Amino acid sequence: MTSFSAFTQFHQQDRPLLIGNVWNVQSVRVFEKIGFQALATSSAAMAHALGYEDGQQPFSELIYLINRIVKCTHLPLSLDLESGYGETSEEIIENIRVLHKMGVVGINLEDSKVENGERKLLDGISFSILLKKITSSLKNENINVFVNARCDAFLIPHDKALTMAIQRIDLYEKAGADGIFLPGIISDDDIRAVVSSTQLPINVMCMPALPDFKVLTRLGVKRISMGNWVHDKIYETMEKIVDQIKNQQSFQPLF
Repeated sequence: MTSFSAFTQFHQQDRPLLIGNVWNVQSVRVFEKIGFQALATSSAAMAHALGYEDGQQPFSELIYLINRIVKCTHLPLSLDLESGYGETSEEIIENIRVLHKMGVVGINLEDSKVENGERKLLDGISFSILLKKITSSLKNENINVFVNARCDAFLIPHDKALTMAIQRIDLYEKAGADGIFLPGIISDDDIRAVVSSTQLPINVMCMPALPDFKVLTRLGVKRISMGNWVHDKIYETMEKIVDQIKNQQSFQPLF
């Protein structure tokens, strides 16, 4: 079974695919050691590792990190491609070709974009047209990449988030997406509604009020992401330890 086939089948398991979100080789090795089935990058964590804010660090620098990760793991890897690192469908497709040749088996493409530090939703119909061009081209070229369409209706505050999400899910499913990612969704009722609205596997993301995995399984969720939360917690803990070392003038906080 190829990594792509395995990764696709992981979205059809009885229990959701808990995916390890990584940002460098060391984080990859932690998830491998614990026995995770698959990995995905966190765009925010990778941007911070390179000294950028989330919202598209240079693609060339991203490629360097991805190349190191792919060469150091046997697990299927999906990439957070944000809004594609390109202004046209042709540019985005070429980026996906490059990633596919490197061994990446999946991508996230999001229907929002960061402009001047603020994330804004794109027009759903326009995004679905772009998505259709991308998925059709990949299919025509026999490029096997799992396209996870990220809908940010819940991530960006909106009073009709559920209605908007269901409308966009329908558009993205018809455009050829393989899965739907809904960061920010936390309500049992909302999750149940979006799962019922589509045949595609639904992906949710770690949030403080997100239900536990047993509940998510019962609601029909098929993929659970960590986002940049693990990355942030690690460095929050590091800051506390280093501060204690400095204040106590001792390395005892490490032990």
